[in-house]
Amino acid sequence: MEQRQLGRTGLRVSRIGLGTLTWGRDTDEHDAADQLKAFWEAGGTLVDTADVYGGGDAEYLLGRLVERLVPRRDLVIATKAGSAPDPDRRFNGSRGHLLAALDASLDRLGTDYVDLWQVHAFDPDTPLEETLQALDMAVSSGRARYAGVSNFCGWQLAKAATWQLASPGVRTRLASTQMEYSLLQRGIEREVLPAALDLGVGLLPSSPLGRGVLTGKYRHATPADSRGASEQLAPFVEPYLDEAASSIVDAVATAADGLAATALQVALAWVRDRPGVVAPIVGARNAQQLTAALSVEALSLPDEICQALDDVSAPVHRYPDQDWSTL
Repeated sequence: MEQRQLGRTGLRVSRIGLGTLTWGRDTDEHDAADQLKAFWEAGGTLVDTADVYGGGDAEYLLGRLVERLVPRRDLVIATKAGSAPDPDRRFNGSRGHLLAALDASLDRLGTDYVDLWQVHAFDPDTPLEETLQALDMAVSSGRARYAGVSNFCGWQLAKAATWQLASPGVRTRLASTQMEYSLLQRGIEREVLPAALDLGVGLLPSSPLGRGVLTGKYRHATPADSRGASEQLAPFVEPYLDEAASSIVDAVATAADGLAATALQVALAWVRDRPGVVAPIVGARNAQQLTAALSVEALSLPDEICQALDDVSAPVHRYPDQDWSTL
C-alpha cells in the first residue's frame, strides 16, 4: 500500500487507515484479529482508536493483538483523548484529564508510546493553550511521537495550528485533523479543509463511505445485518438516506458500472485522492468487508469521473462563504 506524509511532518502512514470504533463492542477479538492481520498483510500501517471506543476495550483489544500478531514497529497507532462520560461536560480538554487519559491508554495498549495522539474534540471550557500544552508535554516526554486534533471546526483548527507554530518555546506542530468527509458529507470543504491545507495539517477522513450508505447497500432496502437496521446505529445512518443522498449514491453506482469496479471502491478512491487527504479511516465489521475496502489500492478514478461526482455531490455555497473554499 502506498505511504503518505502526515501533514508537514516526517511521519509516513498508509493511505488507508484501519478504524476500531466497534472493537470490543460489535467486533469481537476473533474478527478484530482477522482484520488487523489482513490490514498488515496488505501493507497498512495506520490504526486509529480512542480511549472511549468500547469503553476502553478497543485499545485493550488492539494491545493484545499487537502483542500476538503484528510487530509494534510495523504499525502507526493513533488514539484520542478528551471525551468524558459526564453528561454535563461531554469533552474535557484540561491538561490533567488529557495526560491522565494518555497514561490509561498506554496501559491498555501495552505500549510505551503512541505514534499519533489526538484531542478528540474542542473543549470550550478549557483555554486552548492549556489543551495544547498537554500535547507538548506528551511529545516531549516521549509518550506520543506526533499530535493532532479531531472534530475541530475551521477557526478552532486554525487557531490551534497557528498557536503551535507561532508561540515561543518548543511547540509540537499539529500533524493531523480527523473529521467526517465523504461524497455525502463535504461540509469541511467550506473552512476546515482550506485551513488544514494552508497550515500543513493532514486530513484523516472518518466515515469516508458515508456511514456505509455509499456502498449502495441501502439503495433498495435496509439489510437486516446492517447498521441501518440496528436500533443503536440506525439514527447514525438515517440522515444519509434522503433523496439528495440517493442521487449521489446512484451516480457512484453508475461510475462503478462504467469502471468495472464496486461502489465502495469508487467512493473510497474519490475521498482518498482529494486535496489535503492523507488517509481515510475505514471501519469494517469483519475481514471480508475490510479486504473489499483495501482493494481500492489498485483504482485511480479518471478525471471525468471525479468531475462528475464532484458536480453531483457539490455542497451549496452562497454569500458570504462562496469564496472561502480554495480547493
